[in-house]
Amino acid sequence: MSVTTSESVPENASRAARVLSRPVALGGLTVPNRIAMAPMTRMFSPGGVPGEDVASYYARRAAAGVGLIVTEGTYVGHESAGESTRVPRFHGAEQLAGWAKVADAVHAAGGTIVPQLWHIGMVRRQGRGPFPQAPAVGPSGLRTDGTEGAGKAMTRADIDDVVGAFAEAAADAERIGFDGVEIHGAHGYLLDQFLWAGTNRRTDAYGGDAVARTKFSAEVVAAVRAAVSPGFPVIFRYSQWKQDAYDARLAETPEELEAILAPLAEAGVDVFHASTRRYWLPEFEGSDLNLAGWTKKLTGKQVITVGSVGLDGDFLKAFQGEGAAIGGLDNLLDRLERDEFDMVAVGRALLQDPQWAAKVLQGRSEELRPYDAESLKTLS
Repeated sequence: MSVTTSESVPENASRAARVLSRPVALGGLTVPNRIAMAPMTRMFSPGGVPGEDVASYYARRAAAGVGLIVTEGTYVGHESAGESTRVPRFHGAEQLAGWAKVADAVHAAGGTIVPQLWHIGMVRRQGRGPFPQAPAVGPSGLRTDGTEGAGKAMTRADIDDVVGAFAEAAADAERIGFDGVEIHGAHGYLLDQFLWAGTNRRTDAYGGDAVARTKFSAEVVAAVRAAVSPGFPVIFRYSQWKQDAYDARLAETPEELEAILAPLAEAGVDVFHASTRRYWLPEFEGSDLNLAGWTKKLTGKQVITVGSVGLDGDFLKAFQGEGAAIGGLDNLLDRLERDEFDMVAVGRALLQDPQWAAKVLQGRSEELRPYDAESLKTLS
């Protein structure tokens, strides 16, 4: 398939093609356009090994014009990192060999790819996953609803082990041919549990004010940065909301947000991936900037926005099977043109329609398919 690029955009091309086809530099990586695939857990990797179907799934999106693939969350090499034997892992010879084939397939299709490195922390339920006896771990042994789970507060040794697991995974990603890494610090999982006052009640150096709560994530970032080449981009995904607490907020003001982001930027983050449920909503009163826009303004770093791009239905209802209509892109393009953020990650719309990027870039929006939760059942 012929995919539109910035060099091939005709003068009469659609506005979407003109705006989205511009290349962008993320650290030392040049991405051919402004479209990324958002990470979405799929659970199609038995034994934690991504197979040929996973490679083809990502390669189809790259071949259709997605510039950057961010893989589904993949467990780092710590026994408490996950709870499913069908979620891919980023450790182990067979697992990494599978991931190398995924990276090769995406590159052959003309795309770039980063793995999302993941530890779920206190979300874990004991008795599941590749290490069923491993306890859930977190900053204070609390779940996002504030209750105590069947887990434990992490010791300094636990913290060091997890930091090391992220660094090792990042080094492996570069070694087997990936173009960068994304650290999952969002949605109520382990790193976010440290960032959020609702789950971090520690009284040592890893708890307290916003800067102290950032210490663990900053150590992960610094270790990852040290484990890879200087030009190898390190992306950090974060959010205000949590899976079980949609109204939760890390920061109520831009000043509070800056206190969290500045240590991460200093530790070595090249790109922030600011996750919101609806990208068009302003983050703080007095400005129409969304979370990604504020992130770029406060840090000066490259930023990816995400949140119901291409949809106008309700976030939660769509995943429960009620579907979501196709939304317009004018607001998104306006924001990209004024450099509020640098890239846009597309989730459910791209999961539903592997050709979404090609259709948008080639002005074929009338061919776009609305999201249907049935698409979660296959790797189409």
